[in-house]
Amino acid sequence: MSSDAEMAVFGEAAHYLRKTEKERVEDQNRPFDARTACFVAEPKEMYVKGTIQSKEGGKATVKTADGKTLTVKEDDVYPMNPPKYDKIEDMANMTHLSEATVLYNLKERYAAWMIYTYSGLFCVTVNPYKWLPVYNPEVVLGYRGKKRQEAPPHIFSISDNAYQFMLTDRENQSVLITGESGAGKTVNTKRVIQYFASIAVSGDKKKEAPTPGKMQGSLEDQIISANPLLEAFGNAKTVRNDNSSRFGKFIRIHFGTTGKLASADIETYLLEKSRVTFQLSAERSYHIFYQVMCNKKPELIDMLLITTNPYDFHFVSQGEITVASIDDAEELMATDTAIDILGFSSDEKVGIYKLTGAVMHHGNMKFKQKQREEQAEPDGTEEADKIAYLMGLNSADLLKALCFPRVKVGNEYVTKGQTVAQVYNNVGALAKSVYEKMFLWMVVRINQQLDTKQARQHFIGVLDIAGFEIFDFNTLEQLCINFTNEKLQQFFNHHMFVLEQEEYKKEGIEWEFIDFGMDLAACIELIEKPMGIFSILEEECMFPKASDTTFKNKLYDQHLGKCNNFQKPKPVKGKPEAHFSLVHYAGTVDYNISGWLEKNKDPLNESVIQLYQKASVKLLAGLYATHGAEAETGGKIGRAH
Repeated sequence: MSSDAEMAVFGEAAHYLRKTEKERVEDQNRPFDARTACFVAEPKEMYVKGTIQSKEGGKATVKTADGKTLTVKEDDVYPMNPPKYDKIEDMANMTHLSEATVLYNLKERYAAWMIYTYSGLFCVTVNPYKWLPVYNPEVVLGYRGKKRQEAPPHIFSISDNAYQFMLTDRENQSVLITGESGAGKTVNTKRVIQYFASIAVSGDKKKEAPTPGKMQGSLEDQIISANPLLEAFGNAKTVRNDNSSRFGKFIRIHFGTTGKLASADIETYLLEKSRVTFQLSAERSYHIFYQVMCNKKPELIDMLLITTNPYDFHFVSQGEITVASIDDAEELMATDTAIDILGFSSDEKVGIYKLTGAVMHHGNMKFKQKQREEQAEPDGTEEADKIAYLMGLNSADLLKALCFPRVKVGNEYVTKGQTVAQVYNNVGALAKSVYEKMFLWMVVRINQQLDTKQARQHFIGVLDIAGFEIFDFNTLEQLCINFTNEKLQQFFNHHMFVLEQEEYKKEGIEWEFIDFGMDLAACIELIEKPMGIFSILEEECMFPKASDTTFKNKLYDQHLGKCNNFQKPKPVKGKPEAHFSLVHYAGTVDYNISGWLEKNKDPLNESVIQLYQKASVKLLAGLYATHGAEAETGGKIGRAH
């Protein structure tokens, strides 16, 4: 254990990382009776400290720290560790290892703002919901080249170990960052990237020739700048988290033979498209919409034909419009700078902003029913004119394609009438499609910029996926996110525990094999196997007369009473309606299936797409250049939302 003098290298972060020598001595000298000191299960607090008074007939009487006397089963009493283990840095070293001792240790460390704790191979992080000075440059240097046991627990230690293992073992490494929504995954992902960018700088920056017409930062700057841009377009406020990633990402950072940064690339998964057109009351849409309206860059208000009031735009004002912990003006400048550093051209930059504005205007289009007909017609053309201007289209052509699309029947095209509801569905689907395609295009462009063509030897991968979610209202998006987490947890369990047990066998240790991954198999199969939830959803999408009710009935017929993980939800007063419950590894989630069939089909108006392909805004035309070929392959769940 390092002395106070050795901890000085961490500067002001030192007391957020490890107890002082004085505190450690005080803890070890505290009076303690190993026979009676315990934790006892308690309904409100889960576990509380106590002293065993007596044990008799399988029951124990315990006096709690606040003076109450509880009589519980002996199984609900857990021995306490001696004081020298208080706030221990690696919980695998505890004498008594139980849920109570683990939670208490995490709680005690958290109370002292020590947010990182090891548990064997893992580093557990508890989100402090405030900024701590534990990521300063001196902290980065303090962890450089240190073995895990030589420094306090930290995400930088995990990162440095991955880097050192990569160099010594000549093998690719992966850092897996998991946890429920709001646990702090995205922040820790950024810190891992910050660490690699700091310690493995790619050489002499002065030698880099600037590319004409582009403000080009160093590779380290570009890797770090990818975050503000992706967060602006891919992060939003949810019920639990002010800056929740609404997509998953796997970032590979490539290194050369000497350990210098060589290049990087990003893969993204499951962008939550539905947020573009709908938000719950306590949530907000993607940050970029509020950034452009904050008036920090007044030229954007004029360029996008928008106002500074989010309530003027239906698509982005169904929930909250401000977030206490986020300064939209400051974030806009970070987004704008990131676009420049990442080498987007001025035309591309204008295109990104224009399409963002156009998506907002889509929510304000108005249509009405023609007299004595079901046919829809425009109710004013002002919004269509604005969209057409921003997207480089002809306004009359756009409205005609929405109200009277041409569809292929056999080998011929015929004009089809549309009801008002169908047109609104089309408008929403188009807005979501444009936004998603632009997001995925940005990732491709970022990857082109980060691909330096330098020789690369090995990579370290960082996986940050959307965390497990249990809200009051859970829909297809939550099912996809939770299914992904379920699969990841199964892989993780198998990898960490099954392989670990195989090591025991090799070493000749007597061991009864336990397959931890199998615990999750039932839920995973229920979702993905033939005649599972996704399979039935796909099947229902093929029937013209299928509805939410027929989908629900099929699910119940197939699974209720036959699979323990599929349950009928209990109605709860004041909570939104739920149609079925799934027992996941992290808890039971009630799902509402309203609109799942439409979400999964998400039909696009081909007549409008053809207009997009000829748009004078090159970015839009480029996004849909290959649309015909993609349509042939068809859509699948996973892209569904």
